[in-house]
Amino acid sequence: MTPLLSDQVLILIIVAAVVLVGGAAGLVVTRRRKAELPSSAQPAPLETAEPKVGEDAEEPRDTPTRTLEDTELPEPATATIEKPESAQGRLVRLRARLARSQGSLGKGLLALLSRDKLDEEAWEDIETTLITADVGVAPTQELVERLRTRVRVEGVGGDQAREILREELIALLDPSLDRSLKISRKETQPAVVMVVGVNGTGKTTTVGKLARVLVAEDKHVVLGAADTFRAAAADQLQTWGERVGVRTVRGPEGGDPASVAFDSVKQGIEEEADVVLVDTAGRLHTKTGLMDELGKVKRVIEKSAEVDEVLLVIDATTGQNGLTQARVFAEVINVTGLVLTKLDGTAKGGIVIAVQRELGVPVKLVGLGEGADDLAPFDAEQFVDALLD
Repeated sequence: MTPLLSDQVLILIIVAAVVLVGGAAGLVVTRRRKAELPSSAQPAPLETAEPKVGEDAEEPRDTPTRTLEDTELPEPATATIEKPESAQGRLVRLRARLARSQGSLGKGLLALLSRDKLDEEAWEDIETTLITADVGVAPTQELVERLRTRVRVEGVGGDQAREILREELIALLDPSLDRSLKISRKETQPAVVMVVGVNGTGKTTTVGKLARVLVAEDKHVVLGAADTFRAAAADQLQTWGERVGVRTVRGPEGGDPASVAFDSVKQGIEEEADVVLVDTAGRLHTKTGLMDELGKVKRVIEKSAEVDEVLLVIDATTGQNGLTQARVFAEVINVTGLVLTKLDGTAKGGIVIAVQRELGVPVKLVGLGEGADDLAPFDAEQFVDALLD
């Protein structure tokens, strides 16, 4: 071997030794790092086994999904149920408000009757005061004639004018009329009350307030939202029901009102409710077709239960226009009672006399404000005393 060849072999041996030592060191470092890594970071081994076939094969498993039933949802917040004001407390407060708001009619009449001389001009002023207060022409003439006769016979000294006026106004309101609501459950059926009236009279609000009155008397009530044509009417009624904890039966917007009314009564029968209150659409009294449909609602209800009350809601501020509405409704459906709303506003109070005399139907309820408990039974003597206070 030549010296040059020996040197080249020696160099190759040294290089090979260095490579071998470096590779061994790298392998040791790699293994040490793997040992220090957490198990979750280790790469998963590849599946190399052949899939099973035949009888030993496993059924394929779908990836599990989470259903709504599996999901734990928070409990819904419990609605706060209001306790309506007692009937006695409501009546005392409402009659006090009526006295404050309607005293102008009574005070005006008393001032005229207490004049030293009741000549023709004074009697004409009395007539004007009554007609302006929406009493109506015929009732006004009847009242003035009675007052004339009693003043001639009895005179009007001291408190006598007030007593004469009080007695004649009460007689004009006919206290003998039955103003009670027929809301007693029969053997197998609830009492059914239909509430009718044109839009804007406070009809749906009256249904809600009446529900509060009945709940305060410990009656089981079901509400029927048969006003399917007015936007949000069912929502409004349901809100009233939720406030006092009563069920509201409703249908799709624009649906058949008669169907909703029928379902409401059916629900009332199933629940053994005491009263079902059915809110109907606010019919325009000039639209004959719509008025006829109101009669249809009543007929459909009567397939399963008798309609015990048909309450016509009238806005007292509309005066003689409200009287016109009342006439048309009375021709289409057998109205059993009147509800006068907004008597605390610009209403003159005389509409109570006019509409009752016109229809021969008693005023059964009066509404005196926007408050939830501002609805009370009508009492002729209490009403007249409020006018004269």
